[in-house]
Amino acid sequence: MSGPLPSAPGEDEHPSLALINSVAELPGGRRIDELTTPETATAWLVHRDLAPAGAELETYCRDRLTRLRTDLRSVFSTRATGAALQPGALDGVNRALTSAPSALLLRHDPHRGFSRSNQHPVTQLVEHAMATIAEDAATLITGDLAALIARCEAAPCDRFYLRTHARRRWCSNRCGDRVRAARAYARRH
Repeated sequence: MSGPLPSAPGEDEHPSLALINSVAELPGGRRIDELTTPETATAWLVHRDLAPAGAELETYCRDRLTRLRTDLRSVFSTRATGAALQPGALDGVNRALTSAPSALLLRHDPHRGFSRSNQHPVTQLVEHAMATIAEDAATLITGDLAALIARCEAAPCDRFYLRTHARRRWCSNRCGDRVRAARAYARRH
């Protein structure tokens, strides 16, 4: 489920980049968002092996995922462009890092006896996915690849990618072609 845009370099290996780029501005004032509903958010997680097939997210879970996306966009923007970090962004990422419960709760049913289970399986599924994404982001932002994080320079695109070549300035060939075509048009007119 790549949506209308091709994957940006690094997206396939880093779920944090994929989450950040699940919303993007397009030419003509258009905008895509791959997490508009609980169903599309579920499909996005399943496609990236962050949730099992058959999982069903609730609106609350989708909202938590989109809040993490907003926080990560601020963190990555600060890293890539030096923009000011949005208040609360680090707190949001750190909450996601520590949100996945590490222990199952002890339960008792008079007929079946004792057992252990999640407090709320769907919420825990999202918490684990968010913790995985936040861990990937923290590792990427602080690791050897941090210097390669870049923001697409083809206006109005606002996607992030890992710069795989020193001259690369765009998240995709599509954006690069659009910039080159605009330059050629400007030279002729």
